Formats: sequence, structure tokens, C-alpha cells
Amino acid sequence: MSSLITEDEISHETELVWLENVERLDYVRQSLDRLPTRRGKPAYHRDGRLVGYALLGPSAKPSRSSGTFRRRVFWLLPHDRDSAPDGLYAKGAPAEAVDPSTLAARVKGYKTQRSEGGPSSTAKQESGIKLPQ
Repeated sequence: MSSLITEDEISHETELVWLENVERLDYVRQSLDRLPTRRGKPAYHRDGRLVGYALLGPSAKPSRSSGTFRRRVFWLLPHDRDSAPDGLYAKGAPAEAVDPSTLAARVKGYKTQRSEGGPSSTAKQESGIKLPQ
């Protein structure tokens, strides 16, 4: 869960790579995954889709036991608000969700009124998608 990610766990990030325009998303889910490399697009094994990921600098050390690196990945599931605006998360957001506009390398991000189902983003308003008030 995003609330359990600490600043020291992401202190070796150098950049966030977005695979989609996150200005159109009210929230993304984030997690720390164990990955074999510091850089590059990670394999994705969840339902839904990969939205972005973090790149690590050369000072990031692999786990002694597994040889893997803990990197943040950002993702969405099929029942998230962007795909199902009237669904489960029409109001509120999953525990691991954060507003993508609050994210940066080495910044864990946080929930906002928008990510919790408050006023729609400008992109959602322009595309005609309405969220419940």
C-alpha cells in the first residue's frame, strides 16, 4: 500500500516513466515490486494495465538474498474509476491509490480530493465523463 511506502525505500529513484497521459487519471495504484533490474520497463503480471514505473540510480543496491531491486510501479485494474466511472470507486479510492499529480521521483505522493472522487480533473470534464457529486 502506498501509505506503507517510506521515503527511504524510494530514495534511489532518478525518474518516473509514464506509459499513459496521467493528467487524464484521477488516481493510480502504486506498489513496490521486486524487479531484476534498476532500469527498463518491468514485466507486468497483474490484471489491468501498467501505467508507469520508477527508474533507479546506480547507487541502488540489490537485495542480498534475492538479487532484486525494489522499484515502484504504477498500475490500474479493470474496475478502477478510469474504466468504470460509476463502479466500485466512483467515490473513494483503493488504499494504494494516489493522485498522479502528487508523484515525482523520491516523492511517494498522496491522496487528494480528486483521487477520492471529488471534483473531476479538467481532462475528465473536457471528455464529458461525469463523476457522482
